[in-house]
Amino acid sequence: MKHTPIVTLDHISVPVRDLELARKFYANALGALGMTINMEVSDAFGMGSKKEKIFWLVKDKKAAGEGHYALRVDNREEVHAFHTAALNAGGKNNGKPGLRPAYGQNYYAAFVRDGEGNNIEVVCYGRSMANAPSSRQSASKASKPRTTRSTNAASAPRSPVSRAGTKTPGKRSTRTPTRTSKRRAT
Repeated sequence: MKHTPIVTLDHISVPVRDLELARKFYANALGALGMTINMEVSDAFGMGSKKEKIFWLVKDKKAAGEGHYALRVDNREEVHAFHTAALNAGGKNNGKPGLRPAYGQNYYAAFVRDGEGNNIEVVCYGRSMANAPSSRQSASKASKPRTTRSTNAASAPRSPVSRAGTKTPGKRSTRTPTRTSKRRAT
């Protein structure tokens, strides 16, 4: 038997207690990624890009929430757009957009909890964030990254830091180390 070189996920079903609340949240949160509701039945609806139906929300009175669902996108701007739209739709922040070096060198993601307590993640493995909005701007307004210039070593910028507060992988500080005094043993 010849195996499929890369097995891909065809679709997933997320059980929810309140289907109408889920519809409002996901139409906005995933709509920011270009996903739409592409099929509906009495107790479920399927979402995806174009005509796909990869992400299903299914009514289940016993749904417990606490699931984790990650969607991959091609650029970091989409991570920001999702985060902003999901918060505006009533989601709860569970991780602002930023690098997650513990997960991989270019792992850039945002996490939001839906009304059922599910952790929804949008992740991008691309390196650039050329026009991604800062945390103080709306997702519809893009800005270029700020750079700091210095004229001497004493005022050189500190090592780059991501929005998540972690050091950017692969970058070294140009800051001159400060001297610390040695304590004498008494």
